[in-house]
Amino acid sequence: MISEIRKLDDKLFSQLVRNHYTRRIKSHYLAYGNSYDFCRFYQVCQNDETVAVIACFYSSMMVSSVKDKNLSTHTLDEIADFILLNKPMSVEFEKRWSEHITRKTSQSYSSDVRTEFQFISKKVVPELNVEELPKLSEVFGILKECFPAISTDENQLWLADTSHRVRRGLSQSFMLDKCTTATIQYIIDKTVLIGNVGTIPAERGKHYARNLLYWIGEKLTDDGFDVRLMARPHRVSYYEEIGFKEIDTDIVLERKDND
Repeated sequence: MISEIRKLDDKLFSQLVRNHYTRRIKSHYLAYGNSYDFCRFYQVCQNDETVAVIACFYSSMMVSSVKDKNLSTHTLDEIADFILLNKPMSVEFEKRWSEHITRKTSQSYSSDVRTEFQFISKKVVPELNVEELPKLSEVFGILKECFPAISTDENQLWLADTSHRVRRGLSQSFMLDKCTTATIQYIIDKTVLIGNVGTIPAERGKHYARNLLYWIGEKLTDDGFDVRLMARPHRVSYYEEIGFKEIDTDIVLERKDND
């Protein structure tokens, strides 16, 4: 059975598997709680006990399980039905459920492999012209050049959400030489996830993104953080050259009518 959770607490989070999905769910809860329609949380119960937690944040969904709990076929079917009912644009969940959930949702969702990387520090922070507190409007100005499909509404959403998280210590942006940027998507339990990496077209091919990612990896590792990023498998060699090591893969669902 899947039911909405009115309040999460540290006890429940401590029961979840320590992984990317739990950190994403926790970051959404710490940022917004459950006072907004765009951010909702659900518990998955099996035999009258909680076995998983689901977060719906705007058009994305994340699922993470309670430690040492196996989900039955019936429970996995319920999660698949919940996905089809809510129709999120993307769904993230633990790899061990991939085959079942992917098969059950295949008419509406395509699946794509994703790689998780961890930065391996050489304990040398390079000297670079990196802004650690750039104006978010300037950061988005770079992202907009890199990803022209981003609409005005998405512009407002990205700025509102990122600034909200920055104020709560859950996110941070970096900018190198006014042409390359990267944003920490979450800072949870001493682990950071890097995302939104982009270089303006006129400066591409000059290793700005590579240099910024290496600087962020070394700087945040030196500050005591475990630095991660997620990417498609064809970028494995690129990130390994920078200093990231492949540690896992998973499956992400994308809605087929996502136009």
